Amino acid sequence: MRNDLTIYRTYAPNWWDGSQRFLRLLHNLVPARLAHFDPIVGTWSGRTVLDLGCGGGFMSEALARRGAAVIGIDPSDAAIRAAQAHAADAALSIDYRVGSGEAIPLADDSVDCIVCVDVLEHVADLDRVLDEIKRVLKPGGIFLFDTINRTPLASLVIIHLGESVLGLLPPGTHDPAKFIRPSELRAKLQARDLSMGPLVGLGPRGLNRKLDFTFGRLPSVQIMYMGYALAPVHV
Repeated sequence: MRNDLTIYRTYAPNWWDGSQRFLRLLHNLVPARLAHFDPIVGTWSGRTVLDLGCGGGFMSEALARRGAAVIGIDPSDAAIRAAQAHAADAALSIDYRVGSGEAIPLADDSVDCIVCVDVLEHVADLDRVLDEIKRVLKPGGIFLFDTINRTPLASLVIIHLGESVLGLLPPGTHDPAKFIRPSELRAKLQARDLSMGPLVGLGPRGLNRKLDFTFGRLPSVQIMYMGYALAPVHV
């Protein structure tokens, strides 16, 4: 089975305990993502930020610590429970809700920023998700994302090496048919009056003491890429 989203429910109790290598890798991606997103946003403090597809809360907690008013939404009730429990232990105020990207449980024009990482390549209906992102973003709001390029190299690295050979990810995590070419994403965003900015590559840059990959920007977008898009300002 490809694009097996049941893994997020299965491993939700282990989200924060460090026992699962693929979850440690997801956690290790947060600093690299924020190193790119921080200059785009300028300041998170005082902004209402939706972490769409928040899982157990790695990105949500990092954003809350930066002063954002964070809403975390994920379709996995088990992941949301794990996120709520950890945020409570950390004394962080984060509004976690069960919901999907195809039907975001928020009002129109209600958030300043949407962060959507490790998500777009998994959703059931990408067009519907982008419609919802446009709907809930305030005028002038920022959509921050990363996803996986649909290239032979990405399939080789993510699926063959990452899932089958090295076991960095549970088998079946990804479906290469759902990977998204930058040109496709740009066209879909433009069709919704969302202006996409420059893209940068994202990938492994080193190893930590647990011999897990650490991540950073890469010159190529052939495997993973990060970017942003701006909602129009109403006049």
